[in-house]
Amino acid sequence: MGRAVPAVTRALDILELFLDRPTLSAPEITERLGLPRTTVHELVTTLTERAYLIPMPGQPTRYRLGMRLFQLGSVFADQLDLAHEAREAAQRVATECDETVHVAILDGTDVVYIAKADSTHPVRMVSAVGRRLPAHCTGVGKMLLAGLTAEALDAAYPLGRDLAAMTDHSVTSPVRLREHLDDIRRQGLSYDECESNEAVFCVAAPVYDHTDAMVAGMSISVPSIRWDDRRRGEWSTLVRKGAAVLSQRLGHRPRMASEPAAAR
Repeated sequence: MGRAVPAVTRALDILELFLDRPTLSAPEITERLGLPRTTVHELVTTLTERAYLIPMPGQPTRYRLGMRLFQLGSVFADQLDLAHEAREAAQRVATECDETVHVAILDGTDVVYIAKADSTHPVRMVSAVGRRLPAHCTGVGKMLLAGLTAEALDAAYPLGRDLAAMTDHSVTSPVRLREHLDDIRRQGLSYDECESNEAVFCVAAPVYDHTDAMVAGMSISVPSIRWDDRRRGEWSTLVRKGAAVLSQRLGHRPRMASEPAAAR
């Protein structure tokens, strides 16, 4: 591996400061990075000349990100392939837990599996890419429903109309479904406790893209004979981590603690 170039590293450090602040002045950059003022001046001048930074109108020593970064980001977004990235992410998680891992998207009131990695156990969940299931009966589906607006949820699941069941454990009440979704939003995880299959438990986590939109969900599906409280905790941690890695591959940047929460 080649040697990192210090000047390039410092220039990238400057650009990455703008991930948390929309504008920064040259003195603020100097203070945050602990670099000499002359170095910051030279780097900022170069970045401005190349349209990576733009001076604020009327504030020549304050800057915001420039059009060149938007152009590069657009090219990156165009090259993203959710299904391809999902297959690789699902396989990585399945290798760690040796259980079946799915990535699914929401299509109306159904989930559609776009990626799957199988367990090597002889007893495992039987499923297939392209399969559709009612979203309210699955862990990954409920995770995706938790990302809908109240208006979209009301349109899809009107109050007073019972929902179809896949097992005796399925949620059939629109009111109860909304209670489930409130819990899911608080936990950031969703569980399917034999709601789509009498012999299978699932835990699911959200996948976000570069716009901070929930675009998919990742789940680990486990036969009930291998599900217990200890493993529930392990798999919950693992699927949350796997979904976060996939989100990062799609360009998502986790919100900093100091940032206001975005509406999802």
